Amino acid sequence: MKLTTLDFKAAELALDVKLIENGKSTQTLHDAVVGYQANRRAGTHQVKTKATVAASGKKPWRQKGTGNARAGYASSPVWVGGGVVFGPHVRDYSHRLSKGVKHRALTKAISEAAKSGRLQSISSLELKDHKSKALADLIKSNKLVGSILFITKSVDKNAVLASRNMPKVEVMEAALVNAEHILTYRQVIVAEDAYPVLTKRLK
Repeated sequence: MKLTTLDFKAAELALDVKLIENGKSTQTLHDAVVGYQANRRAGTHQVKTKATVAASGKKPWRQKGTGNARAGYASSPVWVGGGVVFGPHVRDYSHRLSKGVKHRALTKAISEAAKSGRLQSISSLELKDHKSKALADLIKSNKLVGSILFITKSVDKNAVLASRNMPKVEVMEAALVNAEHILTYRQVIVAEDAYPVLTKRLK
């Protein structure tokens, strides 16, 4: 299976959509990626304040006469083992991204991939078996380097199993791919049967 590199005009013809040729929508793309990353954050970090540290509330020593600095409680933030001031607490980091933002960001990401020569086309991604060697041979024969994202209409089971043992290779359905995926991988390879799905999403 040979790959064909899609330039900007070829990508527009293949997808049958108007891509973003100039510098517009850069901020939209940034906002979308930040939103996707924020939505994956668990937000389960938690520190103890001086009120929640398990320490005695007794005054360590009397106020005067010992030569020590004044101290009121062992959980003081200035002491080792004391509470933490302004530390992180459990919170929700999720961002709500509108359909318009996600749509525009995906269009911009594909446009940038086409302009930089990272967007390629393949007739299909149907492997004879699920061994990683089959996919590795495809990558080697086309002299692909770096991380690779294969976009297909429906995920082929053999392709998924073959890529699972390759940390820099991923196979994804066209209906699920987003702008962050397009930007993350060095090579973006689209199967011909995935174009109608992407066209519908981009329009």
